[in-house]
Amino acid sequence: MTSAACAVENGDGCVYCMLDVHAGARREEFPAGVNVWRSAVGCSIRAPPVEGKANKAIVALVSSVLDVPKSSVIIVSGQTSSVKRVCITGIDKDALVKTLDSLL
Repeated sequence: MTSAACAVENGDGCVYCMLDVHAGARREEFPAGVNVWRSAVGCSIRAPPVEGKANKAIVALVSSVLDVPKSSVIIVSGQTSSVKRVCITGIDKDALVKTLDSLL
C-alpha cells in the first residue's frame, strides 16, 4: 500500500495536499487511492465539473472526512484542472497523513 505522505507537505499556516479529482463519478470517495505519478490523493465526486460545482463538492467532502470546517479547506491551484492543490488548516501534516493512510 502506498502512503499519502507523497501528496502532503507543510505550508505557511496550513498543510498542502495534492488531489487527483474524478468529477462526475458514481459515488463520492476520499481518499480514493494514491496516484504516485502525480503525487496526489484520489478524490471522486458526483458533481460535474461545471460552474464550480465540483470544487464546492471537493471542499465539502474533504472537510467532512477530515472533520474540519469548510472554511479550513481552500483550493489554491487547479480550479479548472483535475489535479488540485488544497490548503487545509486545523490539522497538522502528521495527523493528515495518518488519517488518509487509515482510510486507504
